[in-house]
Amino acid sequence: MKPVLIAAALIAAAQVAGTANAADLRPDQAAFRAIYKELIETNTAFSNGSCTIAAEKMAARLKAAGYKDADIRLFSVPEHPREGGLVAVLPGTDPKAKAILLLSHLDVVEAKRADWTRDPFIMVEEDGYFYGRGASDDKAHAAIFTDTMVRMKSARPLRRTLKLALTCGEEGGNGDVFNGAEWLVKNHKDWIDAEFAMNEGSVGIRGKDGKPVSLGIQAGEKIYQDFRIEATNPGGHSSRPRPDNAIYSLSAALTRIGQYEFPVLLSDTTRAYFTETARLTGGEAGAAMLRIVANPKDSDANAIVSRDPTYHSMLRTTCVATMLDGGHAPNALAQRAGANINCRMFPGDPIENVRAQLLKAAADPGVTIVPTGEISPTPPPPPLTPLVYGTAKAVAAKHFPGVPMLPAMTTGATDGRFLNAGGIPTYGVPGRFSDPDGNGVHGLNERKSVAGLYAERDYLFDLITAYANAKDSK
Repeated sequence: MKPVLIAAALIAAAQVAGTANAADLRPDQAAFRAIYKELIETNTAFSNGSCTIAAEKMAARLKAAGYKDADIRLFSVPEHPREGGLVAVLPGTDPKAKAILLLSHLDVVEAKRADWTRDPFIMVEEDGYFYGRGASDDKAHAAIFTDTMVRMKSARPLRRTLKLALTCGEEGGNGDVFNGAEWLVKNHKDWIDAEFAMNEGSVGIRGKDGKPVSLGIQAGEKIYQDFRIEATNPGGHSSRPRPDNAIYSLSAALTRIGQYEFPVLLSDTTRAYFTETARLTGGEAGAAMLRIVANPKDSDANAIVSRDPTYHSMLRTTCVATMLDGGHAPNALAQRAGANINCRMFPGDPIENVRAQLLKAAADPGVTIVPTGEISPTPPPPPLTPLVYGTAKAVAAKHFPGVPMLPAMTTGATDGRFLNAGGIPTYGVPGRFSDPDGNGVHGLNERKSVAGLYAERDYLFDLITAYANAKDSK
């Protein structure tokens, strides 16, 4: 997962007492642990791993549970044979009820053995944690969702059809990547079409005393888009400088863009988030949150809330220069100078609107700014419906009593952006917990709380069951 994670509590440990060792597990937990271990120990890094092999292994698990060949689709494209995925279907009893989709990516960020304390592709259980690349991002969900499909196969039939999509490409690799979620939306949406999808991306918070403050459900994410800013000039000999200079023009424009503050934007998700967070935070910051929800143009409240970099990003589109290039010879005036501007756009903020603001901030008609790379869709955030949000809160009250659930927008990006743009509302499910340091996600010695993982699995199984048996949303 690419989003910035806010720390959450390790809770419900009492529910899984005695599960620190594999020998102490319930039979269903042991079966789940085996799936989780197999996924972690299947290298799915872009450089030398294979999502295709991981998908095939999960398909074998499903077939062993009773799924037929017709229920499972393994897919890839010839140009990217190692970046395949899987779609599996468990039919429901009501053919008129729309399906529920479980989405998880199989690929992981690169991990060099020499840098890690333990082998990143051997699952190690130590001091209450599982260690391994993908232990948290996102093989925990891949294992939970696959395990759920296995368990559901022999359980009482569900009203709604349940679908599972395990895909590759979310972590990006070197840029030349086959993204399975995007490919499915564009080429085989019928395989994954659903009333909504459950994905990664949720956020939780704990206080300074270590006690849980809130759970999170992610509804909406910022949209990734790169822009190219460029200044050009006839150039000439460096011994005869001219008043107009491509490098200076670019530098001045970038300085002005760096000083530009995009306006505050709010959605139902972020309004609810800041309203609830204000009550939990209190004091000057809490009061400022309530003021900015009431009036997004309150500059004083904006200044207070935006002291926190995460809150600052949640309130607006943000753009920042990330790469520079220019000139063609050390003894010549530059004929061209450019930079990459990476924007994380607020959901629903159109690309052209962002580009127009960048041009206005640059304040130089001589520079050009154009979107580059893949043009990202900019869908609005999915709605917080009673079916999705209300059910998640009700089930969480049983598993995590007394812990409020806050809707949140992630400032990073997941594969949910493709599904949301394709008409499948996609939510980051609650129940995922991490330590204040982010548990090494995308970094060294990635880990996942043993107690937290089993508690999350139990919660999600009950939540998926509730969703799949729910009546149609109004």
